[in-house]
Amino acid sequence: MTRKPFQPQTGAPHSHRTYLVIGAHPDDPDEVFGGCAIKLSKLGHHVIFVSVTNGDAGHFSMTPEALAKRRYAETQASAAMGGLADYQVLDNHDGQLLPSLENRAQLVRIIREVAPDLVISHRSCDYHADHRATAQLVQDAAFLIRVPLYCPAIPIPATWPIFCSAWDGFRQPTPFRPDVCVAIDDVIQTKLAMLDCHGSQFYEWLPWLDGEQAFDQSHRTQTERLAYLEERWLESNRRQADQYRSQLGQQHGESAGAIRYVESFELSEYGRQITVQEFAALLPTLGRIQSGGSGMAAQP
Repeated sequence: MTRKPFQPQTGAPHSHRTYLVIGAHPDDPDEVFGGCAIKLSKLGHHVIFVSVTNGDAGHFSMTPEALAKRRYAETQASAAMGGLADYQVLDNHDGQLLPSLENRAQLVRIIREVAPDLVISHRSCDYHADHRATAQLVQDAAFLIRVPLYCPAIPIPATWPIFCSAWDGFRQPTPFRPDVCVAIDDVIQTKLAMLDCHGSQFYEWLPWLDGEQAFDQSHRTQTERLAYLEERWLESNRRQADQYRSQLGQQHGESAGAIRYVESFELSEYGRQITVQEFAALLPTLGRIQSGGSGMAAQP
């Protein structure tokens, strides 16, 4: 697919921010940041999803070419559902991603074009090789976006972005550290609708991969499909809510016990360095985010 440079919306207030979510596959950004994306978009902020591969290996019967086209269409439907500013899909083959010089330069150019306040991606410890490669590419780009003679055709951003990682359950070599937890209960139906757009994955490929070769959702109503997604594919969001209940209590008080769905994030050591409190101010931890000046600490 041809990638189009992100075009910021005109007339947006200066306090509105830009968030760039870089996932390995179409649907990865939806899973890890879908709830936050919906909240932030409703507040007028710009949220851009990027899939570093075209997802052309994630099926058991479709041809790679047909699957790539289908998955691109799924991303665009999800973007419309969640109010995203853009959902880009890069033309790299699924299952073959490498942290190459070419791919590194590609991500550096994208980050410079978008000029985000915050970049969200995978951690480098993950079960999928494409996730690990994406994490490495983002980590490598975190510094090089500031080097003027590297990819000199695109100017370096005026402000060095902040980088963070989305939640995962892996513990080796280092367990995830939940610096910020965001309750997404109030937008969970919209997040489910975004996931529902990725039918090739949640109703075909992933059930097949889990041994359910006879799985068939064609007879289900939309309500039944969303109920299935909630039960099967929001387990990680419920797990985060349960695991980080004490931290949620510090943010929400007594109401924390009723929170069922959470997206959580770990501040990166790469990129511009800020405090955890400043990090929390960038995310909709209490249904809103702080506007105006960033108040961010300088890189030591």
